[in-house]
Amino acid sequence: MDLATVIKLSVSAVLFVVFLVLYCKRRHDAMEETDVKKAKKKKRLPFFGMLIAAWFFVACVVNLITGGSKGIGVEFEMFAPRVQIGGFSVAQTTVTGYIVLAVVAVLAVLFRLFAVPKFKDEPKGLQNIMEAAVEFVDKFVHDNAGDLSPELPAYMFSVAVFLIGCAVTELFGQRPPTADIEVTLSLALCTFFLINYYGVKKKRLSGRIKALASPSPLIMPMRMLSDCATPVSLACRLFGNMLGGMIVMDLLKNSLGGYAVGMTALAGLYFNLFHPLIQTYIFIVLSLTFIREATE
Repeated sequence: MDLATVIKLSVSAVLFVVFLVLYCKRRHDAMEETDVKKAKKKKRLPFFGMLIAAWFFVACVVNLITGGSKGIGVEFEMFAPRVQIGGFSVAQTTVTGYIVLAVVAVLAVLFRLFAVPKFKDEPKGLQNIMEAAVEFVDKFVHDNAGDLSPELPAYMFSVAVFLIGCAVTELFGQRPPTADIEVTLSLALCTFFLINYYGVKKKRLSGRIKALASPSPLIMPMRMLSDCATPVSLACRLFGNMLGGMIVMDLLKNSLGGYAVGMTALAGLYFNLFHPLIQTYIFIVLSLTFIREATE
């Protein structure tokens, strides 16, 4: 342990004790204070001072154990590492994706068997929450794509749950499946299939071809090329944003070293939870928009 580390640990420990004594004193004085807001304000500064001093002490200890910062360099692969399962080479993100699906399936079964064994006419508790979620998705899909089929809201709800589940895996130190171009391309191809399926179902094949050739047959090749670019655009957008969030988190961990304690948790709330929610919303909205354009 070098002298600089000893000084940092000593200073942070002394500051913590000082702020703790100050906090206890102000808390004692606050009992006699008639103005509640003023009393809380007096305790606020020493409280946050204690938190910062404690964080700095823990960060110094972690930094000492881990060897400090590794620099701002970060290594990543466009395609996920592969693992051998039963003699077959499978992408690690594929395995993670199947685990997510298995967990969602188990939770759904447990919900149906134990949480809501029998649906009631007047929903309460979890049944009320789930019915509200289903009604919200139904209305959302209807507003953005029209009343095409009852299966479309169910599919979009499943995609949303899958994407959110994939994002949660990064909290466990795994590369999320949505940070693999193969996974996002598979989801985008499903959207591409639905675009043409509902387009043909609504207008028939002749109407779909006529729509591609409108307003002139000369632009039909360009319209077809544009349609084929749709899944590529959807896949790259989702993949790029999720991979970017993963890279930012790795850069934060490597560059700050032990001082990333707590900061990565706060950043993870955005990059591992809020940011994936935004990307899920964008992916579903764009999918519904393209479907609606194909049916109009």
